[in-house]
Amino acid sequence: MSTTAAYQAAEQLLRRAARPGELVVGDKIRPQWIENDARFWYQVRDGDDRRFVLVDPAAGTREAGFDPTPFLPAPGNPLEVSSPDGKFAVSRRGNDLWAREGEREWALTTDGAEAYGYGYGPDVTSFQTLMNKFGLPHLPPVLAWSPDSTKVLAHRTDEREVRLTHLTEAAPADGGAPAVRTQRYGFGGDEHVPLAELVVLDVAAGTVVRAQCDPLVMPQVSPIATGWTWWTPDSSAVYFLSQSRDQRTLALNRMNAATGEVEVVISETGPTRVEPNQWLFEPAIVRLLDGEVLWFSQRDGWGHLYRYDLRTGELLGQVTSGEWLVRQVLHVDETERVVHFTASGLVDEDPYRRSVCRIGLDGTGFARITDDSLDHVVTVAENGQYFVDSASTVDTPPVTVVRDWSGRVLVELERTDITRLVATGWTAPERFCVKAADGETDIYGVLYRPRGFDPSKRYPVVDTIYPGPQVNRVDPCFDPGGMGLDAEPLAALGFVVVAVDGRGTLGRGKAFHDASYGRMADAGSLDDHVAALRQLAASRPWMDLDRVGAFGHSGGGFATVRALLTHPETYKAGVSLSGWHDARFFNAGFIETYDGADNPDAYAASSNVDVADRLEGRLLLVHGEMDDQVHVDHALRLADRLVKAGKDFEMLVVPGAEHMFLDCLSYVRTRCWDFLVRTLMGVEPPAYRPAPIPIDPELLAEIF
Repeated sequence: MSTTAAYQAAEQLLRRAARPGELVVGDKIRPQWIENDARFWYQVRDGDDRRFVLVDPAAGTREAGFDPTPFLPAPGNPLEVSSPDGKFAVSRRGNDLWAREGEREWALTTDGAEAYGYGYGPDVTSFQTLMNKFGLPHLPPVLAWSPDSTKVLAHRTDEREVRLTHLTEAAPADGGAPAVRTQRYGFGGDEHVPLAELVVLDVAAGTVVRAQCDPLVMPQVSPIATGWTWWTPDSSAVYFLSQSRDQRTLALNRMNAATGEVEVVISETGPTRVEPNQWLFEPAIVRLLDGEVLWFSQRDGWGHLYRYDLRTGELLGQVTSGEWLVRQVLHVDETERVVHFTASGLVDEDPYRRSVCRIGLDGTGFARITDDSLDHVVTVAENGQYFVDSASTVDTPPVTVVRDWSGRVLVELERTDITRLVATGWTAPERFCVKAADGETDIYGVLYRPRGFDPSKRYPVVDTIYPGPQVNRVDPCFDPGGMGLDAEPLAALGFVVVAVDGRGTLGRGKAFHDASYGRMADAGSLDDHVAALRQLAASRPWMDLDRVGAFGHSGGGFATVRALLTHPETYKAGVSLSGWHDARFFNAGFIETYDGADNPDAYAASSNVDVADRLEGRLLLVHGEMDDQVHVDHALRLADRLVKAGKDFEMLVVPGAEHMFLDCLSYVRTRCWDFLVRTLMGVEPPAYRPAPIPIDPELLAEIF
């Protein structure tokens, strides 16, 4: 039964995601490289205290009590992007880009217009509601400086024909009348989506060179922001990736920075999406070498590296192979002709765990540098001579060290301290492997036992759902996938909490991922979730499958409602936060990536609205009034259909809130906890109300 003490523990665990260092110390090390030096420093947050450490990997030393002040960048304009030499800075003014050198300012472009301006990504991912809350007019300009600091790669964003949508703010902060915000937001299947017209701007000469090619399709994120563009070391050319509207063709292109002439270097086409990384928002696994390019492809059913001639586009050979997945290229030693990379699928215990590996560019000499059963999260030194390695599992806190490319530990940095976390009643989750609904495929997840666990009791179960297919629900490392935001507090309240990556999510082979292609209606294979719950409960009698709930945010909000509608025999209650409920009225970039660019039948099949009359369990819909990622009309459309079907449900529309509820996190989550405690535990929650959680500035900086 949830008590005040349980709510207080849940509050602490909720704060842990938003306030790093309060309960866990030394788990996330972010190296700050010292310019023209092999050394770096990092900070460790311990409650309200911060300590700074200087590391010299070559000497194998770690010096505590370091003062980083001399190495901190001078305060600057957060809306400017400085050149590599620090001489120039570029910012946005209205729809144009301006340069600054000292006190002198001048326009780099002058023809920007409404919905046809320079230096910004699609309106659909501009986070304007969140920007407004923190007093920022917009995100910094999207651009890439040339290495010699003379030119800027940017793009003109064409949204002139993109659909106009509207949000109404009932109670603006200025106390005025309700205000309408118009947003350009393309839906799946729309004729017009945002386009990017690449340009090279010479900062000193004031010239504008436009790419002589069709605009790039850009429904979600700028290709510059995602790292799909690269300057050549001599600043004479730009390489960029382009994708067809149906995303079945991916090409590497070369643009002459002086003339704008564009030629295709490599092009690959497949029967489903062809992508440079399974993870939608992670950097492309493409590395330009001297005369060659390493190219990621899943053509053999797994994600591997291939080598091409950078001038002719000729395939020179496959570099890696096997039933595993390349995750990231870390470092290429062109003298020794060796590439270092991370890969998953090489650890027998868990195919998601990442290992650091090496192989010759000719495909010989493969070896695992981190030859253990841990999951390795890696940051490479700016000079490429070593890497910072954080090794953990879901129940083993990280140990962070610096290694050279042979795998030798040069210096140990931190061993994570979870003393205060354990004091809340937290226990480590259990990583599990069960069979999918097909009875053959292995699927993986984690299970959290409730606080004060007693195996003689029976506990209600909550499935914290996110269906992907662009990210995993649970990673194999400590604090898997950041899911502690919801899983850990729910366990503190007395629930068994489960999270599963079913078929159709990523991190495995191409066929495993493609199980969701054109079948978003399956919500990440909900059949697999049901199968997992039954298998887990068969050996864990303390799991009460008569009291199972679902909890999810965004895509997880969609999947939560889908679970109640399609599996009412299993899911008795659900909390859906910020959920999209009808693909026909959702972000074209996401929907077309995973259901196809012209697949109206699939869009309709995934509509929760069309099958709302199937609802049998208890449902709480939560949505932000000013959610500019998933508009509140998704919740309202679903509510309208539920009302017409005579269904009972609860709904909370939070005035002024954005997609993530960052400035009202504790209030929203407490309302969700209360609902699950009432519906699954059958008791009234305590009167205790957690205090608001202030947003950590460093956390906000990470988001943007």
